[in-house]
Amino acid sequence: MNLIYSIPHKTLFACFSAARISTLFLIVSVELAFGDEVNSTDPLTVNDWPQYLGPQRDTIWREEGVELEFSKHQPKLLWSTPLGSGYSGPAVANGRVFVMDRQAKPYKSKDLKPGTNVNFVRAMIPGTERIVCLDEESGEVLWSDIYEANYTSVFPYAIGPRTTPLVNDGMVYTLGAEGALHAYDAEHGMPIWRKNLISEYKFETPLWGTSAHPLVDGGLLICIVGGENSTVVAFDKKTGEEKWKALNARSPGYSTPVIETVNGHRQLLVWDAENVNGLDPKTGEVFWSVEFKPEYGMAVGAPRVWKDLVYVMGFNGKSAAIRVDTEGRSAKVAWGRDLRKGVAGVMNTAYLRDGFVYSGGRKGLFRCVEIETGRRVWAAEEPLRKADGSGRGPWLQAFTVHHEPSGRTLIFNDHGEMIVAELSPKKYHEVFRMRIIDPTHTVSGRLLVWSHPALANKRVYCRNDKEIRCWDLSGADKDWSCSRLFK
Repeated sequence: MNLIYSIPHKTLFACFSAARISTLFLIVSVELAFGDEVNSTDPLTVNDWPQYLGPQRDTIWREEGVELEFSKHQPKLLWSTPLGSGYSGPAVANGRVFVMDRQAKPYKSKDLKPGTNVNFVRAMIPGTERIVCLDEESGEVLWSDIYEANYTSVFPYAIGPRTTPLVNDGMVYTLGAEGALHAYDAEHGMPIWRKNLISEYKFETPLWGTSAHPLVDGGLLICIVGGENSTVVAFDKKTGEEKWKALNARSPGYSTPVIETVNGHRQLLVWDAENVNGLDPKTGEVFWSVEFKPEYGMAVGAPRVWKDLVYVMGFNGKSAAIRVDTEGRSAKVAWGRDLRKGVAGVMNTAYLRDGFVYSGGRKGLFRCVEIETGRRVWAAEEPLRKADGSGRGPWLQAFTVHHEPSGRTLIFNDHGEMIVAELSPKKYHEVFRMRIIDPTHTVSGRLLVWSHPALANKRVYCRNDKEIRCWDLSGADKDWSCSRLFK
């Protein structure tokens, strides 16, 4: 593999807001007090978004001082930086923004026969993947690393990396669509270790690429991999050395692993192409496995937990709740395999609160579902449509993030709109919406954006296949020019 590595010289900025400086002092004081026990994934250190689905990987934004009354204060666009294509969402930590993209090279797609479903046709597409580190205040590129990545997955979707970078303890971890797992020094971009999961564990690239976001637990980096007895593998996060591996599914699927407390037991939850599994995150011991096969192996959304129930959903109407026993050592399907129940979102992870699941799903409907029974409480078309009511099409998606201090929920639909809503078992109530990014990726004849935003430091960071944007949601009337700050 040919590697191209570049780190531009750093630029010292004179413009810092008072809030940023005070936050910096807070971080320093906390690190002096607790030393190595503090890292960028700890939600108590800074209001960062260091990984997919947020600091605790639970789709919740806990930051105070965010202005969601758009009638009073519209979000302000602070900066935009050019970017290549991809689904990788941004991560934000310690004043930096990390995101991945791709530059494709010219290629000839495979000739299609009449009636061929392009959603299953592979092609060899040469190109490169890139990890980019930007300054949080200005969007300036601080460092980047580019490496060869020839794609062999289904070609209409082979536009770039799928996973969000993960920042932890001074390092950033990235996973490309062809299995390139890399660890970098987060400050300078120096490569620490590299490996390719597909070649090392000898499995074929999944139809839609390697897509499950890595997870850090203590000294381990836990990854959904593939191959014989290695559906999930834990590596030493500092060295990349394999520490344990487990499960033997026919395909790893695409679902992001999470660590949750289920019925009083801390467990690693993995949904592969055959089963929903509960494991010991320290050793890889399998506590329980329950068969629940997603259509075409399309386990995508991360499992959600309510008391003793684990909720999963996937393509073509697949939704289920798995009930874990009081010992945490066995489980069974509480309900599932019924297209009249659940939500069955595909690309997104559900938001779960007080025993109710909220998510976009089949037929372009955003639903509220009772997790105990799978009963559909209500359905709304508005979140998955454009503001004017248009925007019908296949596989409508929306990412849902709950803002805990305000009690409101942000919904990012695939038309590039950000919606502020109030969700309850009674109804869907839309408060505000605005477009924050243009959809640029064409699927089944419509333009869309399938990239989860980051929400950090009173800002929203979003990307498409041309740029990454930073929006200010503080509600403050700020002038970011140096001349005004130093008058």
